[in-house]
Amino acid sequence: MRTDRHAHPTQENPMSSEAVTTVYKVTGMTCGHCEGAVTEEVGALDGVTSVKAVASTGQVTVVSAAPLDDETVRAAVNEAGYELAGRA
Repeated sequence: MRTDRHAHPTQENPMSSEAVTTVYKVTGMTCGHCEGAVTEEVGALDGVTSVKAVASTGQVTVVSAAPLDDETVRAAVNEAGYELAGRA
């Protein structure tokens, strides 16, 4: 009996490899320490793979495995001591 090892698709979900990038506007960040605090709190959220906070623009770019709930991100930003103004 001959088996073709290419006959079965992989078990991996094709959507799982596509990261979601969301840019948020955060108010109150003024320096590198602020960026670090926001990065640490948001980076601790489930599914987040990358965070880049920029104090000069107030933008926080988040890369995650799946879309994040805005209220969950808001809570993390609040925990860091800043305010989420919404999506940029």
